[in-house]
Order: sequence, then C-alpha cells, then structure tokens
Amino acid sequence: MPPPSLQAPAAVAMVRPHHFHPNPETAADNAFQRPATAASGAAQAHAEVTEAAARLEAAGVRVHLFDSHDPATPDAVFPNNWFSTHAGGHVALYPMYAANRRRERRGDIIELLKAQYRVQDVIDYSGLEHDGMFLEGTGAMVLDHIGRIAYTAQSNRADPVALERFCTHFNFEPMAFATADAQGRPCYHTNVMLCVGTDFALGGFHLIADPQRREAVRARLRESGREVIELDARQIGEFAGNALELTGHGGQRLLALSERAAASLTAAQKAVIERSATLLPLRVPTIELAGGSVRCMLAGIHLAAR
Repeated sequence: MPPPSLQAPAAVAMVRPHHFHPNPETAADNAFQRPATAASGAAQAHAEVTEAAARLEAAGVRVHLFDSHDPATPDAVFPNNWFSTHAGGHVALYPMYAANRRRERRGDIIELLKAQYRVQDVIDYSGLEHDGMFLEGTGAMVLDHIGRIAYTAQSNRADPVALERFCTHFNFEPMAFATADAQGRPCYHTNVMLCVGTDFALGGFHLIADPQRREAVRARLRESGREVIELDARQIGEFAGNALELTGHGGQRLLALSERAAASLTAAQKAVIERSATLLPLRVPTIELAGGSVRCMLAGIHLAAR
C-alpha cells in the first residue's frame, strides 16, 4: 500500500446542478467555454455529476454531494473555485470574478465540513470582491500541498495582492507566471494547464510566455521529485491538464479526469501516471461546454475526519 499523500485527498465535495448552462458572465475570458446549444442541457449535466460521484465512491473516494437549485448559479458545478481546505483544519473562502458566481458560496457546505471534519478556522477573502480583487481558489492556484507552492497563472481571476495574502496566511510560496495561448489570450485558470500529483505533474508548459520562467516552473516540479509530463496544445484543449489526484480503496491513488482528457494522453504519458496512480476517466461532455472539466468539479477535502 502506498504511503498516504498530502497531495491526494480521500474525500471531495461536489455540487450537482439543476440549472446548468455555460455562464455568459464568464465567456469573455474563458477560451475553453463553448456557446450553449440545445444539447447542453441541465438534465445531462445533472446525470453526469450523479454518475461521476457514483464512480468516485465505487473507487473508494468519499463524496459529499450537494444539489444546487439556484437558477442564477449556472457554474455551481465547479465548487473548487470558491473554497479550499487544508491540513491542520483550515478552510479558505475566495473572491469570485463573475458577479453571479459569488452566489455559489454556501454556508451549508461549510457547516457540513465543520460537523464531519476537524475545522479550526475559516478564512474569508470574499470581501476583496469590493476592492475588485479576485482569487478563484484552486482554479486560480494549483497547490503543491507537499512542497507548499502555489503555482498561479496571472489573470483577472488571480489578483497578486490576494495571492500574496493567501500564501502568507497558509504558508505557501507563490509562483506566478504570465501565460498566452496561440491567440495570445492568458489562461483563465491555472488548473486547465497544470495538474500536480504526488509523483508526477501534467503541464502545458508551452503556455508560459517567458522561456526562463517556463524552465523555472519545470525545475521546481522536478526538484520536488516529480516526473514532468508535457502536454501539447491539443491535449490542453481536451482538458488533459484539468485532473485531480485522489486516494481511493486501500490507499490506492487515482487520477480523476474526463474521458476526453484520458483519450488525449499518449501511451507513454499514461505509463508514467500509472506507475503511481490509476486513471479514473469520468464522462462529463456536457459540463465541459462550460469551460471546465473534472478537476473543476472536485473540491478536495484535506481535513482530518472527526
């Protein structure tokens, strides 16, 4: 049995949407988002979350599944943007860029965490919204919980002052970088281009604009003992970077990602991952129309159970 990993939580929170559709308030800066079509139905999204939660539970991951009935929160399926949890009993609440996403923050989810896990404090950064400063949780930051590094693609969803505050409070080192895709657009969230597991990291490093900074990020990941897996532009577009390592039955590490993302990986890339984690592809094509994939759907719980 592998040793427990700080990086791979054994529990997650998920939100099943009842009014899902790609969010018009986020379309301007999310290059992964697709216009709503007749096929992008709320019923399909609801079913995809139900099935994904069941598959995760069958693999041994504890899933806390909540329902969102608020029609004004089309992105409620992506809870990792508004809260994160941390070993030692800490929870953070985040300031959200899109006004309608601010309604996703829910007291009942935090109360469940307090009831079932050891929560020492809840640090609320959401007031920074009034100052026009945003930091969209583990979408904006990809956290190395072992090495205490917050990898962050600079964007209007990752304010440098908010990032500095989080890192000072939670004892992470900020590692920020500018990104640009083939059209020159910055990556809206770091977690669509980078996944940090226990023994490997998947990254679209070509998106980091400055070559020296690109190499510095790769070097930090290698220094932490991880094997670096390079993802090309096509794989990033298939959400191969939007994955999360979890812990399942018997301490087995799993890499949760979408079927589309898994299908885009080469045999060699899968072989590197499978040395330490089992691939767990989940079918979420409707949800991916909103510009996020499996990683965005999972709020990892890094807290000790009561």
